[in-house]
Amino acid sequence: MAGARRCVGGVAAVVAVAVLATGCGGGSGNDAEKKPGALSGPELESGEEGGKSERQPAGTPQRPAAIGDGSTSFTGPQPHQPKPAALKPGERPPQFVVFSWDGAGEDGKKLFSHFREVGRQHNAHMTYFLSGIYLLPEGEAKRYNPPGHRPGASDIGYLKDENVRATLEQVGGAWRDGSEIGTHYNGHFCGPTGVDSWSVDDWKSEIQQAKWFVKNWRTTTGWKDQQALPFDYEQELIGGRTPCLEGRDNVRKAAAEMGFRYDSSGIGDQVWPKRQGQLWDLPLQMVPMPGRSFETLAMDYNFMVNQSGPGSGSAAMHPQWERQMRDGLLQGFDRAYEGNRAPMIIGNHFNGWNGGIYMRAVEDVIKTVCVKDEVRCVSFRQLVDWLDAQDPQVLSKLRGLGVGEKPKGGWERFLAAQAAGPAREEQPARS
Repeated sequence: MAGARRCVGGVAAVVAVAVLATGCGGGSGNDAEKKPGALSGPELESGEEGGKSERQPAGTPQRPAAIGDGSTSFTGPQPHQPKPAALKPGERPPQFVVFSWDGAGEDGKKLFSHFREVGRQHNAHMTYFLSGIYLLPEGEAKRYNPPGHRPGASDIGYLKDENVRATLEQVGGAWRDGSEIGTHYNGHFCGPTGVDSWSVDDWKSEIQQAKWFVKNWRTTTGWKDQQALPFDYEQELIGGRTPCLEGRDNVRKAAAEMGFRYDSSGIGDQVWPKRQGQLWDLPLQMVPMPGRSFETLAMDYNFMVNQSGPGSGSAAMHPQWERQMRDGLLQGFDRAYEGNRAPMIIGNHFNGWNGGIYMRAVEDVIKTVCVKDEVRCVSFRQLVDWLDAQDPQVLSKLRGLGVGEKPKGGWERFLAAQAAGPAREEQPARS
């Protein structure tokens, strides 16, 4: 495959690697004296007594109900959520587009807050894959106990306290906007000793720690003036994307056991998704690389690697490279929109690579596609809610369409009434 397949954490620096290499570098933990967290240790359970809030009937006015140490809270159903409905016989499916962000920390570039505003202006909900340690102060780094690495180690480093505060604000605001808070896990370890070597139990530890950092930031920071996150992360967290798209087999097993509903760590084509076991498989997709003889993943990092390598290149090339990414994503969108209507999945990082051209390209795409008729720019949660609401026979027919393939005879004929009484796919229990 000519396109690079790996991705890196949102606000961390990138270490140069070959196009198909799996290495990923960055900062590491310091010598903080706190004891490391562990999956089954008491530290991961601290502050949770009496923490589960009672759910109120629909329509009941809600007051924030603190959970655990007060880092998170139940504030009622998430606002701005569409109600999923099954397609009517012969109805053309909407064109879904998912913009997702790996890492999702708010640093000095303030791209998290910027793209929240872009989303609000253009009716775009998104998924923010939060790296758990972005809510862990660097002075508390040894609370993180990464599998196969020393306590506090991380290949993406830690945020400054002011950036942890800013990230908390943006995470809470994004949820109130109607967007989703997923996970990019924690330390972003790639390569032979990274996440690809982790067992199912290792991944369970990583997931539990990612949850704990979100659910206990008051304990780790001591901050009393910061507003609690407005959601119960045990209920909110239903999916993620692995570092470098590695470790997928075992993370899927762990995630399924821990109540996830989807995974977005794979590589695929622009076709309708399917369920693998309990999880919806929602991979990053291959899209055109305009002017080149191959396709690449619909992700900023992969366009960069195929343009300048894994680092910034000549400023004179920036305008051309920006157009190339924008046009590649739009070509991918058009062939789905005019063809099989497969949901389009785009991955990004909050970065300034090559003078910020990838951020501008993605913003142009959001402004262009999210305002079109029959287009829904949604989070992964909203997409899987819709998929779960569909007749399995309809989804099976949709999956039979190839990349960009239009249904023969038109949508009305293609999705005519299905035979009555088919056995529906067994739906996994939801937490």
